[in-house]
Amino acid sequence: MSETAELDISQASRLVPEPPVDLQFAPHWFAVYTTSRHEKRVDQHLSVREIEHYLPLYQTQRKWSDGSRVTLNLPLFPGYIFVRIKRAQRVRVLEVPGVLAIVGGTGRAPAPLPEADIEALRFGLHLRRAVPHPLLKVGQRARIRSGALAGMEGIVVRKKNRFRVVLTMDAIMQSIAVEVDENELEPMNSDCLPCA
Repeated sequence: MSETAELDISQASRLVPEPPVDLQFAPHWFAVYTTSRHEKRVDQHLSVREIEHYLPLYQTQRKWSDGSRVTLNLPLFPGYIFVRIKRAQRVRVLEVPGVLAIVGGTGRAPAPLPEADIEALRFGLHLRRAVPHPLLKVGQRARIRSGALAGMEGIVVRKKNRFRVVLTMDAIMQSIAVEVDENELEPMNSDCLPCA
């Protein structure tokens, strides 16, 4: 056999795609859509059923009509909670009171979320001040290059003396705004970051 024939065979073997990971057997993170304002109740039910889950919360100050101020812990992604399950376990999640659906992708099958994004949120959000933010489709994309949320990408918004990066979970069409220093960001394109 000639040397070029051997190269063609070795190149062809690299072109064969890897078999897809069987989502039935490996646990993945999924977004679960809940009844409005029932995220914490769903969180309790998932705990009782020993289903791995994550409900990111943020603190906010509210003023009651009597003038008193109170600090509340509210869901960072209103109407959503994240579960880590095997695809075959979705019925256990759908049986939880307050759960409406598991967010689907193409063909209405549950769509797994990027593992790295959920882990970055779980282990990095407590180090930053994050609040819900309206979904944005315009603005410059940037990547957080250092700190606990390093590697996450979002849209840059200028506010006062600090930058806010709007991080979007596309699967659930929800966004949060995280405050960062300018030196923690790197632009995703050749444009510079917006100037003050």
